[in-house]
Amino acid sequence: MASASPPPAVGQPGLGPLRRVHAGVLDVVFHESGPPAGTPVLLMHGFPYDVQAYAEVAPLLAARGLRVIVPFLRGYGGTRFVDAATPRSGEQAALGADLLALLDALRIDKALLAGYDWGGRAACIVAALWPERCLGLVSQNSYNIQHIAAAMQPTTPENEQRLWYQYYFHSERGKTGLGQHRDALCELLWRLWSPTWVFDHATFQRTARAFDNPDFIDVVIHSYRHRFGLVPGDPAVAAIEAQLAHQPSIAVPTVTLDGADDGVMAIGGTVAHAHQFTGWHEHRVVPGAGHNLPQEKPQAFAQAVLDVLAKAC
Repeated sequence: MASASPPPAVGQPGLGPLRRVHAGVLDVVFHESGPPAGTPVLLMHGFPYDVQAYAEVAPLLAARGLRVIVPFLRGYGGTRFVDAATPRSGEQAALGADLLALLDALRIDKALLAGYDWGGRAACIVAALWPERCLGLVSQNSYNIQHIAAAMQPTTPENEQRLWYQYYFHSERGKTGLGQHRDALCELLWRLWSPTWVFDHATFQRTARAFDNPDFIDVVIHSYRHRFGLVPGDPAVAAIEAQLAHQPSIAVPTVTLDGADDGVMAIGGTVAHAHQFTGWHEHRVVPGAGHNLPQEKPQAFAQAVLDVLAKAC
């Protein structure tokens, strides 16, 4: 059962109080706001971000009577692995399993799932493999399930240069660089990926505290190596990974989003992913938004959640 949690608050009042729950291999720290009996909505952050991405989205949804849950992913904030022996995996199957375990731990039968980057991947996985647990989906950058078997197929040079940080993390030099220059590297990614978003250093620092998690570096490095098939995954989630290899379609009601100024997304956006969504689906391009869309354009992200909910109910 979830209970009030003593960790120091990382978020803003609009995110609601911090709570903690044992969920699968993790003790998950999360913010919760809105009425407990409201329709549950889980907002999932990505790399290199944290719950602050939803500091303005959460109160908009809570004010509409929704129960809003914003967890720290594995390797972020106060979320911790229960067992020291658990692999510090950042692979997609582990993220999906974590989200499913969180729904179970909170005794939520069905929720609307929304996210971007790593968090959007977790949401897509649960929507694809366990649609009975998903009322609907909001996914930035559309179909966010990795096709690892095709990962070594090159894309255009213009797109390849956007992924330089992933190739950097493939090397021990990159892992050491992340450790030595963590905040500078992550803040650089913020600027590159959201070139039209004006944010100050204090805004970044509110999120960077979440990177103090002792497993942050190991989880991040594993994520960017596993997606290219360079390292083995966690055997505990191998069956999930095998299902994802078939690129399962998503049938739940879905709004997909792209930021028009997203500096890491493939040039041209993700509209070509539409065939992966077999139910009601609407794709939107948000002007003036980069990769950190929920924090840059909270109204647009919240409206997507409300529109999916209207279709699901």
